[in-house]
Amino acid sequence: QVRLVESGGGSVEAGGSLRLSCEASGYMYRYYCLGWFRQAPGKEREGVASIDTDGRTTYADSVKGRFTASRDHATNNLYLEMTGLKPEDTAVYYCAAEASSGCGLKPICTGTYCLGSWGQGTQVTVSS
Repeated sequence: QVRLVESGGGSVEAGGSLRLSCEASGYMYRYYCLGWFRQAPGKEREGVASIDTDGRTTYADSVKGRFTASRDHATNNLYLEMTGLKPEDTAVYYCAAEASSGCGLKPICTGTYCLGSWGQGTQVTVSS
């Protein structure tokens, strides 16, 4: 079982930056595909970035060039550096382990239940 705890969310103006952190604990951390997902009110949960055990990353088109995901095997932390934030980036951001097929960006969810291990989420609000 993997336990994930996000931090670093907050409120910023458009164009600002935030750095999200996710502390992962539990057995088999090194063998998990990790990802960042977000969910805005009234919208489906969507993938933002995924990173596999070799550090290869995949980004959603909407965040390419602005967001950078990284993982640190030594500290068991996952990070999301967000720059050039836009109001449409406003959402609750989650980190998750093994939540998508092939370490992709589409979470496997049925209703409110999603496969994998998930953190509790951290709110990011971007004002115009």
